[in-house]
Amino acid sequence: QNSSLTINLNDGPQGFRCNGIGKCPPGSSTQYPSGLTMAASWDPEAAREWGAAMGQEFYHKGAHVQLGPGMCVARVPRNGRNFEYMSGEEPALGQVLVPSAIRGIQGEGVVANAKHFILNNQESWRQLINVQVDERTLYEVYLPPFEAAVSAGVGSVMCSDNRIGSEWSCAHNSTLN
Repeated sequence: QNSSLTINLNDGPQGFRCNGIGKCPPGSSTQYPSGLTMAASWDPEAAREWGAAMGQEFYHKGAHVQLGPGMCVARVPRNGRNFEYMSGEEPALGQVLVPSAIRGIQGEGVVANAKHFILNNQESWRQLINVQVDERTLYEVYLPPFEAAVSAGVGSVMCSDNRIGSEWSCAHNSTLN
């Protein structure tokens, strides 16, 4: 007997992207505040409500996984994705807010996806970047938001496209273990 499992993932740390997946008539998606806008609130309850509102919309439109929240620490001012990340320039901010957003999303029956693991500091040439970082900086600056996501029970994690010391980020033994 043949059976298949369909999992609908939808990219939207700021809202549901209407790209033919699920139920999404044109003009029907809510544009939520960006992750960086939510971070500016420093309010865990607001982050939970934000996540829950998106989770509810994603659920009703047929998504099983929301590709968000974004949680990288903004270290390069011209990174084209800084608006998406809940950490801003402060890892403690992501560490506090990310769990609330995840609980909000997942409380609505949609799996949250912590992204982009890890050291995704730059959008331009992201697949060619080879990040060099010492262990202390990695553990004190870049890992705390992701550790908080795991502690909050995040259902999935998305790799970043960069290399770390010549190894691809999701094949890098030190960051994975």
